[in-house]
Amino acid sequence: MSNEAFKAAMSRLAAGVVLVTAREPSLDPDDPLAPAGEDVGMTATAFLSVSLDPPLVLVSLRTGARMDDLLDEQPLWAVSVLTESQRHIAGRFAMKGRISDRLLFEDLPYDRGEITGAPLVGGALATLECRTEQRVTAGDHTLVIGRVLTARLPSTEGGPLMYFRGRYRQLG
Repeated sequence: MSNEAFKAAMSRLAAGVVLVTAREPSLDPDDPLAPAGEDVGMTATAFLSVSLDPPLVLVSLRTGARMDDLLDEQPLWAVSVLTESQRHIAGRFAMKGRISDRLLFEDLPYDRGEITGAPLVGGALATLECRTEQRVTAGDHTLVIGRVLTARLPSTEGGPLMYFRGRYRQLG
């Protein structure tokens, strides 16, 4: 089977779109003059619920990606379930060769998670704060399983943003 055939088959599976975020710690937390940590974000479609008791979710990250490296060291992270009107946010954080994450967050409305300190997108359908429980290497990806520490429903407006056949779509 070719990679192209596999990609074509999997593109027929509709998926919800989320923004995974984390706060990169300061390079030198003992130095008050050292730059503060940076917010990091990544669009993901390979995200799912794993367990109700305990509440666990899973996100698949390309091995060696910035978010994979960060979550290998930083156990606290967050997820914002994007609405159909937040397509621009998904596209912004999915760009290859993109500008710095600091600039990507610059005009984005968000709150900080109480536990994780990670950005939670304003107007998202749902937000979750998580702590990594397990990391599993799977081919060229890392499956990160996180325990859900908080779950909120900031918006009831609009439907979910979907990804199908290589494009963002609206449900219905």
